[in-house]
Amino acid sequence: MLRVGLLGAGRIAGVHATAISSNPGSTLVAVSDKFPEAAAKLAAQYGCEARDTDAILNDPTIDAVLIATSTDTHSDLIERATAAGKSVLCEKPVDLSLERARVCQKNAAGKTVMIGFNRRFDPNFGALKAAVDAGEIGKPELLSITSFDPAPPPVAYIKVSGGLFRDMMIHDFDMANFIMGEAPVSVYAAGSSIVDPEIGAAGDVDTAIVTLTYADGRVAVIKNSRRAVYGYDQRVELLGSTGLLQAQNMLENTVVKSTTAGVTGAKPTYFFLERYMPAYAAEWAAFVNAVNGGTALPVTLDDGVAALAMAEAATRSAKEGRPILLSEV
Repeated sequence: MLRVGLLGAGRIAGVHATAISSNPGSTLVAVSDKFPEAAAKLAAQYGCEARDTDAILNDPTIDAVLIATSTDTHSDLIERATAAGKSVLCEKPVDLSLERARVCQKNAAGKTVMIGFNRRFDPNFGALKAAVDAGEIGKPELLSITSFDPAPPPVAYIKVSGGLFRDMMIHDFDMANFIMGEAPVSVYAAGSSIVDPEIGAAGDVDTAIVTLTYADGRVAVIKNSRRAVYGYDQRVELLGSTGLLQAQNMLENTVVKSTTAGVTGAKPTYFFLERYMPAYAAEWAAFVNAVNGGTALPVTLDDGVAALAMAEAATRSAKEGRPILLSEV
């Protein structure tokens, strides 16, 4: 049984607390947060203890920690937890700073660290990846990833998020690496703030397109928007030499109404909590199975740094108006 400490008690920590407590191979022992009352509330909900972070990291009976704190603490906590001999699952991104993330990558080399790119564990995207690996559409040639949020987050969050490319599109960068099997050689980004002028005033964009170019000529296009009024739009399309693969949206229901007025169906699920809850559970199960079984982690710290490098390149490209080679960042 994997004994787990949860660092962080915010919204995403609650999602992870459910996954930890529901998995038969793990048990939630303690929760910490910079706001003790938040830790106490979450701990009471899941029948565990509220402790401070030091107490969790220094407890030799805790085997693993899940880091769901603010991004600026991730690298430090990864290093501290691995130095204490604990296995780690850390929410994305590794850090807001690529330089700091690379230091963390070096300091935690050889340790058990998984980065929380939960979309790899979505059953639809997983099935698409399996079809690619089985050669069902020949050689992948053109990848398109669409990721639209239903509404932008508060501007206060935008100001500390690291920007759309690090905060939102980083999931899509990892998905591109996952599907294409490698990182691209260049990143070309264009972005603007047309959803909310306050986002632009905060120095970020809310609408962006990125083109990734691979060493063998393959191309990927990623589209992000902070506003899709019809729901949470999450789609992947991959054109190969012998066919096409598509992973469509998850809908609120599967009912289609056909009348003389036309044909209508349900909207996509509204937000990530509805869309990706099964993926969070599958992600945690994969971590538990790897740690308990002594097998390789399905997502590594190296994967996290690779996606962050792409986010850094995209941020620079959008500002400079030119493609950025990954070798430049």
